[in-house]
Amino acid sequence: MRTLTYGEAIREAHAQLLARDSRVFLTGQGLRSPWYAGGSLDHLDRDFGSDRILDSPVSENSVTGMAIGAALAGMRPIVFHPRMDFMLLAADPLINQAANWSYLFNGRAGVPLVIRGVINRGGSQGAQHSQALHAMFMHIPGLKLVMPATPADAKGLLIAAVEDPNPGVYIDDRWLYAETGLVPEGMAATPIGKARVTRRGSDVTIIAISWMALQALKAAAELASDGIDAEVIDLRSLKPWDCDAVLESVRKTGATVVADGGWRTAGASAEIAATISEEAFHDLREPVSRVALPDVPAPVSQVEEAAYYPGATDIARTARSITKLNAVRRAFA
Repeated sequence: MRTLTYGEAIREAHAQLLARDSRVFLTGQGLRSPWYAGGSLDHLDRDFGSDRILDSPVSENSVTGMAIGAALAGMRPIVFHPRMDFMLLAADPLINQAANWSYLFNGRAGVPLVIRGVINRGGSQGAQHSQALHAMFMHIPGLKLVMPATPADAKGLLIAAVEDPNPGVYIDDRWLYAETGLVPEGMAATPIGKARVTRRGSDVTIIAISWMALQALKAAAELASDGIDAEVIDLRSLKPWDCDAVLESVRKTGATVVADGGWRTAGASAEIAATISEEAFHDLREPVSRVALPDVPAPVSQVEEAAYYPGATDIARTARSITKLNAVRRAFA
């Protein structure tokens, strides 16, 4: 184990996958550009050559379709979309073809493809370059979807996604690239569909996704100073997501906050909250609360961005409000 940044961990996963398996190749826009890839693909073209690191034109649909064809022919492509906003241009081949292929052919032909999309929120990038669209891909049968929050999982989930015979969407957040943590040196895959409890607690469960998982830990530290013991769950995967781990925690604490960096309406937080309400209704002392983006496009003004993007303070405020209500109700019970 060594300490790496999140971006370095992604780069190491790519390098080890390329070195181990000649079927793996990388394509997409800006593979040689730190401005696009943020150091997560540094010098891969130097180390593996331009026949396996294919920097593409701005043609998301055709590049993704080409990669699907390569996967059907036995390759293991990784397609890099430096701004996941423009993955929408590749929605047709990904959703209509890759996600359905195994089902249509009764499992006899799969699409071992990884689509890597990057969330580039903040920095006055505005509505067309800042969107976290993960809930859309969570909706699609046949796709797997992972969103790592730590350097170890940034590496481990990419390895797992490439090894998986099914098409997968791997989403990372540029706000995480400088985060540091211990990362295994070898090819250690993180299981897809298994959440991680990053902090044990008894008063409230905070279920968080990607960058919000770090904010949830900060919120838990803030809550601890008020005597509130928060349990934090980093989901890591959204398709499938670890319903069993979530329900176990919710049944223990009886109070839940879901923290998601996407929009509130019909978002990932809505699906998780609905499942908890269906499966653990009688264990809840209060309705499930959510912290998510407001249902408006991302602003450009930095002052407005500060109000638009939720973080640790918002999570702590929400958790504090429901735990105080619980305390009052128990006092008068």
